[in-house]
Amino acid sequence: MAIPSDQKEKTGLVRQLGLFDTTMIIIGIVIGSGIFLTTGLMARGIPSASLILLAWLFGGLHALAGALAYSELGAAMPRAGGQYVYLREAYGPFCGFLFGWVSFTMYLTGIIAALAVGFAEYAGYFIPSFGMANVFFETEIALPGWTFQYSLSAGHVTALALVVLLTVVNYRGVTFSKHITNVSSVIKVAALGLFILFGLWSGSTQPIDFRINPQDIDFGQLVVAFGVALIAVAWAFAGWEEVTFVAGEVRDPARNLPRALVVGTASVTVVYLLVNYIYLKAMPVGEMAGIVRVGEVAANALFGETGAVLISAAVIVSIVGALNASILVGPRVYFAMARDGLFFKRAGTVHPRYRTPGQAVIFQAAWACVLTLSGTFEDLITFVTFANLMLWIAGAAAVFTLRRKQPDLPRPYKAWGYPAVPLLFIAGSAGILANMLFETPVESISGLALIALGIPAYLYLRRRSNAAAKTENP
Repeated sequence: MAIPSDQKEKTGLVRQLGLFDTTMIIIGIVIGSGIFLTTGLMARGIPSASLILLAWLFGGLHALAGALAYSELGAAMPRAGGQYVYLREAYGPFCGFLFGWVSFTMYLTGIIAALAVGFAEYAGYFIPSFGMANVFFETEIALPGWTFQYSLSAGHVTALALVVLLTVVNYRGVTFSKHITNVSSVIKVAALGLFILFGLWSGSTQPIDFRINPQDIDFGQLVVAFGVALIAVAWAFAGWEEVTFVAGEVRDPARNLPRALVVGTASVTVVYLLVNYIYLKAMPVGEMAGIVRVGEVAANALFGETGAVLISAAVIVSIVGALNASILVGPRVYFAMARDGLFFKRAGTVHPRYRTPGQAVIFQAAWACVLTLSGTFEDLITFVTFANLMLWIAGAAAVFTLRRKQPDLPRPYKAWGYPAVPLLFIAGSAGILANMLFETPVESISGLALIALGIPAYLYLRRRSNAAAKTENP
């Protein structure tokens, strides 16, 4: 089918994503594995139903505040690459590059890896030989002051196979990929809706103890544990901003991007709170503590083995949808960077037939596969969340910088509650980030070291880009 000329961007990408598609991308990315895998980890540190629900509420309001800030940026600069473009315009090419560097080395590819490993966790429920428990090889890596346990399992192979399969889908076009995201998002929302509905009516529930500190834990220890729990919540809400990466392919972005961001994040917040309420009705917090597949266990407690099977199937669909959406949006960042001479040149090309940044899709898949083999679900989400928080802070701060630097930039939508709401978002992100530096120093320092490696990488790519420009224009 011929593409209307008014739908084509100078980049060669096509504006073919409507409001529904864009909203489903947000829901598809955000509702992945987090809601099904993290509450049990949170309960290990904060054995309090009230604090668990408060953490999820905080995470939702935090994400909504960020969405309101990013809506202004997306509506003003609806281009491929999203946040990369905002930071480049606000702070210059170096900051834009660091965003892309962090995205490629640990954030976007790390999300893909974590989702793929989360898929393997649940795939093992149906076919144990494909799961993470089927270990092929394990060893201990000792470094000064730190020991790292590494294992390679059938689950890692399962995760790799899924990443490769969905990469092929996204390489071959946006249309099929968006249908996968739309269908999986509708299925996951319907499944969670039924889980909530039947959970509210179930007679197999128990009274919830809403005391703030039922185990009389030291107050200071409880505050620290609450901060750690917010790390898991931040992971579960991560990804709402990624829809801006495909802004160059959204129809009427000035209208559709802000609406999708607000509706998407608000909807996810409501769903997350209700799902966690059902978890707490299904089992005491003490029994939930440390359980990774908490969604499965809660469904089993409420509805028996059949319920556990159905929720596990829904989780698999959910993760596949989130993974597909993540693989879809990420390459647009590297595509925009390559067009600026700050990434591999081939990543800036559009496939002549499929109209996708095909080479960028391949580069992303290659590194995501390496990360997939690197660790467990819990290791990966900590690594990813640290990078995510830094990028959120930088993106929201760009709202202030660009209002001062480019006051005449057309802004079809202005952030609601400015300047208070963006400042609250930045403060909340900084608070969680500071807590991570104290509670997970190895992962945090590793993240900072990886960011530092971006400095020589930028200097090399900038020098090569300038040399190429001089050759073409002597």
